Amino acid sequence: MKAIKKGILLLSLMVLVSSFGFSQTAKFGHIDSNEILGIMPETDSLQNELKNYADYLDQQLNAMANEYQAKVAEYQNNAATMSDLIRQTKEKEITDLQGRIQAFQASADQDLASKQAELFNPLIEKVRNAITEVAKTNSYTYIFDVGTGAVLFWENGDNVLPLVKKQLGIQ
Repeated sequence: MKAIKKGILLLSLMVLVSSFGFSQTAKFGHIDSNEILGIMPETDSLQNELKNYADYLDQQLNAMANEYQAKVAEYQNNAATMSDLIRQTKEKEITDLQGRIQAFQASADQDLASKQAELFNPLIEKVRNAITEVAKTNSYTYIFDVGTGAVLFWENGDNVLPLVKKQLGIQ
């Protein structure tokens, strides 16, 4: 029993000493990645390009929706005078068009997300490299991104946003 108590005491002491030593050498910083991305000059042009692409996809979707509404209206207006074969054909056309619209919507959402990644990933990589350079230059052990909400407490850390802005040449 005494051996277990001694082992626990020794282990506790080792943890205490190692955590004390770690806290003395660790340097923590924080940054809001959303803020730095928001003030970068490239962000506006990338957002405009993404918005233009989203508008183009919306136009395509609206054209399909207008075609669908026109087909439904035509079907409703002429259903009473149509033969069974024509009615079934028109219903199939409407159903197929509705399926294409839904498939286009899903594909457009994925395509827009891919376009956003294509446009913004180089900018995000540029910021990440600047943060890494600031961390190395200023001997930071950790830099937390408070923009993601992953940090619960950061009061005693240094905000490295000004250093990253300087590294990127942003005022």
